[in-house]
Amino acid sequence: MKSVEPEVFLVARPELDYAEVARYLSDVGGESWLERLDRGDLDAELNDPQNLAEFAGRLCYRSWEPGLNPNVSRVRTDQTQYLENILRSLHGSVLEHVNFSFVLHNVSRVLTHELVRHRPGVAISQESLRFVRLQDIPFWFPEWAREDQELMKRATALLEQMEEFQGWMAGHFGLDEEGVPFSVKKHHTSFMRRFAPEGVATGLVWTANVRTLRHTIEARTAAGAEEEIRLLFGRIGELMRQEAPALFSDYVVEDGAWVPGWRKV
Repeated sequence: MKSVEPEVFLVARPELDYAEVARYLSDVGGESWLERLDRGDLDAELNDPQNLAEFAGRLCYRSWEPGLNPNVSRVRTDQTQYLENILRSLHGSVLEHVNFSFVLHNVSRVLTHELVRHRPGVAISQESLRFVRLQDIPFWFPEWAREDQELMKRATALLEQMEEFQGWMAGHFGLDEEGVPFSVKKHHTSFMRRFAPEGVATGLVWTANVRTLRHTIEARTAAGAEEEIRLLFGRIGELMRQEAPALFSDYVVEDGAWVPGWRKV
């Protein structure tokens, strides 16, 4: 049995092709918007996730500058204010273009079973225990459980017994013998995983757009949420506030619960 901690790695984020953006804007007369986002002018302030959300929003109304749309006489030039208005007006569709990919590492299948309920705007690739044979059982214990000595003694003994059985089955089926076809290994490994606990740690790549992230962070950090997923999405919330502050700054964190200023975006 190997004690592990759930971890989050942000492995991919949006990247705008500014040459193509410029080519489009030259056709619709919105060059001044791109001038404001010039890389040399903004340096570290350049934020592609926020720029993509603003770009999508302005395209909807042709609000690159006054006059391009006769109905638009004034435009917000401050991005934070512009995106705050997007959130306030519940214009959530523009947030669906902004995707982030995370590796969720050492998370239990308890957590992944909860996570798959959030399907819209999500892509998932999960480690397959049909193919990946368990040699040890990685397992996360919350702090309160680690402080209970009798619980830990009994839980560790049970996990070690299950782990020993995994090793016995591998030997019984001869999985490491010379020349065993992979199809045979897969068949038996699929059976062997049935004797791993639902709390066994696994990993997945989880990609979600900002609209989905906002809802999931709120739902899965709420006081009644399962404690492991609550811990994980608190960390994801912190990451997103760093990555795209204008899209996540309306949250207030109360006892670990992320409460947004605007819901149903």
